[in-house]
Amino acid sequence: MSWAGRPGVRPRLRVIRRKTSLEIIKAVSVLVIFFVVLFSPGITWSQTQATQPSNPPQQNQNPASPTKPAPQDKKKKKDDTEGQQSKRMFWVVPNFGAVNANTQLPPMTTRQKFVLASQDSVIDYSSYTWAGILAGQAMLLNSDPELGHGAAGYGRYYWRTFTDGVSGTFFTEAIVPAITHEDPRYYTMGKGGFFHRTVYAISRAFVTKTDSGGSAFNWSEVGGNALEAGLSNAYYPPQERGASQTAVNFAVQMESAVLNHVFQEFWPDIRKNVFRQK
Repeated sequence: MSWAGRPGVRPRLRVIRRKTSLEIIKAVSVLVIFFVVLFSPGITWSQTQATQPSNPPQQNQNPASPTKPAPQDKKKKKDDTEGQQSKRMFWVVPNFGAVNANTQLPPMTTRQKFVLASQDSVIDYSSYTWAGILAGQAMLLNSDPELGHGAAGYGRYYWRTFTDGVSGTFFTEAIVPAITHEDPRYYTMGKGGFFHRTVYAISRAFVTKTDSGGSAFNWSEVGGNALEAGLSNAYYPPQERGASQTAVNFAVQMESAVLNHVFQEFWPDIRKNVFRQK
């Protein structure tokens, strides 16, 4: 028996591999957001710009031209283009639950919550593409050595990754929200300083809106991810099960939720300032 197969060593290796994967995700996340901040001064300097004196409005020399738009109308039109979400982030990450900035929506019915979960997990092509990317990353990092390598190993990684995504999405966006009467959508802030928006995005993993319009602890995210982590014991190899591994899986799910919210918050800025999309 090799040293990696001795009792007590393999679980630590699994944790290290998962941490390595998380560090890669973190590094990519920081680089992307830094890139956006670097080329989008409006994100970090929005508050300082607001305090700078603006040029005085030009006097209308011709009173008989009432069709000229007022400066505040132009500003309002510009504000309407801020914080616009899309159905997918980077064309492969499902984003159907993100709400545009400055938007208030009516409460979702139980049926609508299940429809949202379906769009984010099984209906749209992006769910299958994203699962394929995550499965390839897991196999490359050898996260679960018991699943093997090659085409067969990738298949084992893929269906488990896809099942993780479907079960986690339905737990966090449909099943638990229907029970707790919470709104599973992410409401984009879309304005303010970079730090303020980042803190807001992180907090949405723990605080959410309720169907009645108030705020409450986000049982949908926390409880739903805990249920998904527990359910994974049913289809992962025996070496990947148990209380300690379930706790690791739960921590991974929560960190993924936090990163997802951060990307959701800044995705409108990325697509507007980097990809030049409206």
